[in-house]
Amino acid sequence: MKQLLSLLMLAGVFTFSSVNAFAQESPEVESDSLEAVDSTMAMEEEPVAAIAEEIVEPVEEEAEPGFHQVVKEQFIDGGPTFMGIVLLCLILGLAVAIERIIHLNLATTNVKKLLSNVESALSSGGVEAAKEVCRNTRGPVASIFVQGMMRMSEGIEMVEKSIIAYGSVEMGKLEKGMVWISLFISLAPMLGFMGTVIGMIDAFDAIAEAGDVSPSLVAGGIKVALLTTVGGLIVAVILQLFYNYLVSKIDSLVNSMEDASISLVDMLVKHNLSK
Repeated sequence: MKQLLSLLMLAGVFTFSSVNAFAQESPEVESDSLEAVDSTMAMEEEPVAAIAEEIVEPVEEEAEPGFHQVVKEQFIDGGPTFMGIVLLCLILGLAVAIERIIHLNLATTNVKKLLSNVESALSSGGVEAAKEVCRNTRGPVASIFVQGMMRMSEGIEMVEKSIIAYGSVEMGKLEKGMVWISLFISLAPMLGFMGTVIGMIDAFDAIAEAGDVSPSLVAGGIKVALLTTVGGLIVAVILQLFYNYLVSKIDSLVNSMEDASISLVDMLVKHNLSK
C-alpha cells in the first residue's frame, strides 16, 4: 500500500513538473509562432507591394483635337503672312465660284417646254406672240430667240446671223468671272512655293546665326516652309473642282443654246411657208 502511495506521489510530482515546464516553454513557442506568422505576412506583402508598384493607374487619355483645331494649329505654324494670302485666295475664289453657280443655275431653261410654247404662239398669234413668250422666260436661250425673231422681217439669213452674233454675247456672259477663278487656282500654289522658299531662307539664316546644324532647328524651319505649299495646293485643288464643274455647266448651256437655235430657225421657216 505504501508503495502504491509513493508511486502516485511520484506520478503527481512528475506531472506537475512537466506542466510547469510546458507552461514555461509555451511563451517561447507562441513568440516563435508569432514571429513566423509575421515573417510570412511580410513575405506575402513584398510581392503585393511590388505588384502594386507595377500596376499603373490608367491615365485618362486627352481628347484628340478636332479637324478644326488641327487646321487652326497648322495655319498658325505656317505663318500669318503667306498663309493669310493663300486663305484670301480661297475666300475670293469660292465667292466667285458660288456666284457663278447660282447664275448658271438660274440661266438653265427647259428648252423643250420653251420650244413647244413658241411653236404654239407662232401658230396662234404669230411672231409677236412668240416674242412675248420668250420675254417672259428667263435664260439665255429665250434671249437668243427674241433677238432672232426681231429680224424675222429681214429674212431667215438675217435671223441666223443675229442668233449666231447674240449667241456669242450670251456665251461671254456665261463665262464671266471664270478668269478670276483660274487666276486664284494658279496664284495659290505659287504663293505657297514662295512661302516655302522664304521659309527655307529663314531656316538657313537661323543655322548660320547658331553656328551649328541643329536637327530641331532645321526640322522646325522646313515644317513652317512646307506648310505654305500644302495650303496653296489645297486651295488650288478646291477651286479646280469648282472650276471644272462650272466649265461643264457652261458647255451644257452652250450646247442647249445651239440646238435650240437650230430648232427655232426650222420653226420659223415652217411658219413662213405656212403663211
